Amino acid sequence: MMNGFYPEGYGCQQNKYKRLSSADLAEAKIQETVLEAPVIMCDASHNLIVDLGCMRGIIPREEGAVGIGDGSTRDIALISRVGKTVCFVVKEININPQGKTYALLSRRRAQELCKEYILKCKTTGDIIPARVTHLESFGAFCDIGCGNISLLPIDAISVSRITHPKDRFYVGEDINVIIKNIADDGKITLSHKELLGTWEENAELFSAGQTVSGVIRSVEDYGIFVEITPNLAGLAEPRENVKVGQQASVYIKSIIKEKMKIKLIIIDNFESSFTPEIKYFYNLEHIDDWEYSPTNCQKKIFTKFCG
Repeated sequence: MMNGFYPEGYGCQQNKYKRLSSADLAEAKIQETVLEAPVIMCDASHNLIVDLGCMRGIIPREEGAVGIGDGSTRDIALISRVGKTVCFVVKEININPQGKTYALLSRRRAQELCKEYILKCKTTGDIIPARVTHLESFGAFCDIGCGNISLLPIDAISVSRITHPKDRFYVGEDINVIIKNIADDGKITLSHKELLGTWEENAELFSAGQTVSGVIRSVEDYGIFVEITPNLAGLAEPRENVKVGQQASVYIKSIIKEKMKIKLIIIDNFESSFTPEIKYFYNLEHIDDWEYSPTNCQKKIFTKFCG
């Protein structure tokens, strides 16, 4: 984990404990501890109202996110948090005119602390938790801590090509990602495919003669590419009435390691929401280099993380 910094909604037990009492909140204020709690309302002035359990919390509009104050972040970023969990730090604990205690909170400060930590303590090749927040045709946007959003480009999601990130992820899904690049302006780009294993690691899950499920990812004149795991696809012989996105049951005709090829025969194809399960082959905190292709294969697919 990231030294106490998590994607919003990740469910840190420490954060849950800190919402139990006024004394806990007071301690969190002194330590500037990042907490999390659900937003129950966004008022007409776009202040966020948070349920802390022991009292209500208020995140003023300008404290709702980095960039709200200067207009670089739109207010939809605040409105869309209603019903969801947000991270924050406690700024003040006050009493309103009705005599009720409430906490003044800052989500912006939590985001700043998290970003400072990442830029200081993390480097390219580090593996961190993330939560998918939004899907576009060009990639998946991920919360890498306290609502700090980074882009996972579509070509970095998996080796097996997909037409849209929704073919691999859903919004709200917790995944692992690799820091691929940290720009001079602090912008962070992510990768994911390196965690899904090499060609050999994936090919070892199968053997010739098996019939397995897959997803049709591409239909070409010379054949049909069928994904059988997120980092492994094989080529099937041409077949009529086949469409991209359909599920297929395929017979594995042969596995040719030196050519990094899997030859398939489509037994049946049909409409389905099936997608191959994501399997992580690495439980490390950092990766320097990754080579997808077998060592004796002429075609080379690799990633080198620098930093």
